[in-house]
Amino acid sequence: MHRSSRVSIAAIASERRATPTLSERKLWCRLKGSRLGVAFRREYVVGRFIVDLAAPSRRLAVEIDGGYHARIAAKDARRDRELARLGWRVLRLDAALVVSDLDAALKRVRKALS
Repeated sequence: MHRSSRVSIAAIASERRATPTLSERKLWCRLKGSRLGVAFRREYVVGRFIVDLAAPSRRLAVEIDGGYHARIAAKDARRDRELARLGWRVLRLDAALVVSDLDAALKRVRKALS
């Protein structure tokens, strides 16, 4: 992140919660309220990172990757390794899959939870 050091990561997460992407909104609608039997949180802070969706009790981070992520794959891989060192598993879902086949995306989330 290239923001002022005066802005806390919690403030950035809060700002992001107010402006979800289409794919984040669609998936969140199916995960909120413990609909899969596990509580999820949006724009959740893990260490120095903010993950799109998280099931803290299962230490599962769900990242929804749009086209931008194709250009930063190496950075995402480093981030995933650091999250793993913190004890988290990361499930990456393509934003196009979430938008076009939400049931398939949910199936992947369910599998990651099991």
